[in-house]
Formats: sequence, C-alpha cells, structure tokens
Amino acid sequence: MSRFHLIAPSGYCINQQAALRGLARLTEAGHQVDNTAVIARRCQRFAGTESERLADVNSLVELKTPDTIVMAVRGGYGASRLLADIDWQALAVRQQQNPLLLCGHSDFTAIQCGLLAKSHVISFSGPMLAANFGAEEMNAFTEHHFWQALRNAEFTLDWQGHGPDCATEGTLWGGNLAMLISLMGTPWMPAIENGILVLEDINEHPFRIERMLLQLYHAGILARQNAIILGSFSGSAPNDYDAGYSLDSVCAFLRAKLSVPLLSGLDFGHEQRTVTLPLGAKAVLKNDKNGSQLTISGHPVLKS
Repeated sequence: MSRFHLIAPSGYCINQQAALRGLARLTEAGHQVDNTAVIARRCQRFAGTESERLADVNSLVELKTPDTIVMAVRGGYGASRLLADIDWQALAVRQQQNPLLLCGHSDFTAIQCGLLAKSHVISFSGPMLAANFGAEEMNAFTEHHFWQALRNAEFTLDWQGHGPDCATEGTLWGGNLAMLISLMGTPWMPAIENGILVLEDINEHPFRIERMLLQLYHAGILARQNAIILGSFSGSAPNDYDAGYSLDSVCAFLRAKLSVPLLSGLDFGHEQRTVTLPLGAKAVLKNDKNGSQLTISGHPVLKS
C-alpha cells in the first residue's frame, strides 16, 4: 500500500464531507495518509494563512519518507499568491533524490507549471482528495488511470479523438487553461518548445475558451508545439445567442489557423472521469482513423 501526504495550497475545502470521505476511502484501502489537519484549515476563502499554505509546499523539502504521493486536497484559488515565495531550487534538489509524486489539478496547475519552468520537475495532473477520491462513488476509470500513471514507467492512453492524422512526440505539459493564461509573462510559465500541450477547464463558455486559446496563439505558444490536445471543457453550455456556436466551432476556427495538429476528446480535467498525466514527461502521439494514442514515459513512479 502507499503513503499519501496531503497539502492544501489553494482554496478552503468547503465540502468537508467529501474530503473526509476521500480520507476514509484511502485508509480503508490500506493506504497511510499524513498531514490530514490541512483538510479543515481555513482563513477567509483560503485553506489557511499565506504562511501555512506556503509551508505545505516548502516543507516538502524535509519530507524524507520514500514512495510518497503528495496530493492536493482541492483547487479553487490561492496558489498564485505563493509563487514568488516558493523555494523552487530546494524543491528541485529534493526531487532529484527519491522524488515525491505530486498530484493535483485546477489551481494546482500554477505550482506544477512553476516546477516545470524553474527546474523541469515532473508532477502529475490528476485526481485530488475531495473532488475525486471523495466522490460519493469513486470513478473506476479515474482510479485505474491514476494508479497506472504512478506505477508504470511507460503507459499508453487510447481514445477516440477528433482532429487530423498525425504522428509526433514531445514534452507533455499544460493543465488548466485559465491558470496557464494567468502565468503568461511570468517566470513560472514553462517555455516548452516542440511539446505536446494538453489543456482543460471548467465553467468557461466556449467564447471564453476561444479567447484564452487565441491568447496562446497570438503569443506564439501554440505554434511552438508539436501538437495540442484538448481535454474536458464542461460546466457552461452554449445558449440561444450563440446560434450554433460551440466548442466544436472553436476547434474548427483554430484548426484553420494552426499548422500543428489540434486534437480533442481526451477524458482529462475536472470531470469525475479523468486520466492522470505526468506533466514534463516524454509523450509520443498518434492519431489516425483507428483513434488517438498517447504513450508516456520518463516520469517518476512508485517503487513498491
């Protein structure tokens, strides 16, 4: 069984019942879960004071237990406040020796991008304690893909994607689209060339998604990738005013502008059904009439 260490660098976990359900689910499965006090911690809308939340991240340097999964309790907002004070160099040194497996998504993308930009530290964009492990019923697809990513030095994802035929490879990176946009022009935005950029978001209308993607396009970031993969974009449906405009319209508009392939349809993001992706790992992508395939390697894994 595995050891989990909880951190809460972002928003207060308003669904305490879900977090406790996630805690119970992990312990009943035989896993050890440490630092559970962060679940109930609160300061205004945040999961604690600035110093408490910063300590969650910086104290990982002192975490000596091997084979530890560091999991964010939830997302929300708050990680951006910490970026200037995170000891990126110390974390990089720590990760060179028996690396911690850092996992989360949403607001946690800010920290994951910082780790990648500052020192090419790989982390996992995947489930969190409250929203995923704390769901009333744990999604079997999500659970399978979580352990697949953390236990296998190489694994392959297959799905029925939409987009042009392609065969390419590059560094896998990305995460939450809104968080990436917030990092543009900062030291914490990864400068990845020839990568495979994977993006997701929630509660954003298709025109807002398009606007953010166009910002990446106009900044030249999309053109510098070998491929772009869109995950789930849920929580905001088109309305009567859109008159047929949808996320498919966004994809078609961007494909007409891009010289690199843009694929969609990957189960990745805020939904209960999601894959786990090691950001910073090597990825090989193929898409043809038989479907889409992403083979990932070069990331840290559990040793036992």
